[in-house]
Amino acid sequence: MFPVIRLVKEMVRFRRADPLGPGEVHMSDHICWPWDLDVWMEMNNGRALTLYDLGRLPMFRRAGILAALRRRDWGMAVAGASIRYRRRIHIFQRFRMQSVILGWDQRFIYVQQTMWRGDEAASSTLMRMAATCENGILPPPVMAAELGWPEQSPPLPDYVSAWIGADAQRPWPPEV
Repeated sequence: MFPVIRLVKEMVRFRRADPLGPGEVHMSDHICWPWDLDVWMEMNNGRALTLYDLGRLPMFRRAGILAALRRRDWGMAVAGASIRYRRRIHIFQRFRMQSVILGWDQRFIYVQQTMWRGDEAASSTLMRMAATCENGILPPPVMAAELGWPEQSPPLPDYVSAWIGADAQRPWPPEV
């Protein structure tokens, strides 16, 4: 089940937080609850992806993206993700989430999020997000203009550019 109550709590908690622009980090603190666990009594890998919404959506609100989506009747969808798990998060363990908009190209907005257990990174995800409109995918420079951001993205980190290139080589639709 989607953690609606937790999301509402995060949206209320950050309702008066300073605005964010590209490259500025949104930080939030969370707890691993019993319903976040898998059979090994650690945070479930799929649940981690769901919980990343608890950092991404308040960050989008602070960046003005949610208001722009409502104003223009646009939507937002995850169009791809790469995730790494490196440290376990156990029941009742506190963790910090960091979320940042890295930049955009002509099709997608790139977001990185990381869960931290103290000073150790537990997991990290790189996502590409697609703003959607009546005609399909909205070009991110159009959204950037709506937000008052420069049309040109900040330079994407090399690892993001490499990920974009590698993913472009995957066949679609999948052969198997």
